[in-house]
Amino acid sequence: MITMRDKAQRGFSLITAIFLLVVVAGLGAMMTTFFTLQQQSSSLDVLGSRAYQAARAGLEWGAFQITQSQVVSPPGLFATACQGGTSSVPVTPSTQPALAGTPLSPFSLVVSCGATSHVEGTDSLWVYSLTATASGVNGATPGSTDYVERVMQATITSGDATSGIIYQRENY
Repeated sequence: MITMRDKAQRGFSLITAIFLLVVVAGLGAMMTTFFTLQQQSSSLDVLGSRAYQAARAGLEWGAFQITQSQVVSPPGLFATACQGGTSSVPVTPSTQPALAGTPLSPFSLVVSCGATSHVEGTDSLWVYSLTATASGVNGATPGSTDYVERVMQATITSGDATSGIIYQRENY
């Protein structure tokens, strides 16, 4: 015979089981979201490091173009083009570094520059301001979730007596 007390306890374990299923499913969904965000963050860190290396490569390429153009005669096209701009109004010479065939090839790399002339004693010096910008993996645009950009700047003196990087600044 079923008593009144037995009828009141029927279905209690079903409610508990449903509650536990909902809680466990919620925890599983939260862990999946957390794992996905962790993977995306790691992927963006790698892309950011590659963008940094691409910008650094562009800066070193520009420095090489400027310092080596002073050794050869006539001066290189890149250095001559830089002399048409200033640090406040830089120019982007038509000669640009190529990243094709490297792990950095998905990035767009632009090296811009400006230059001012100075006379120090009997030496004629050029002070070049270089900016290298690496951005947009595989055509990503600003605002998209996989867009990264790194900007590096350097100031280089080049002339009769001396040549070398005198100042370098990195922006992220």
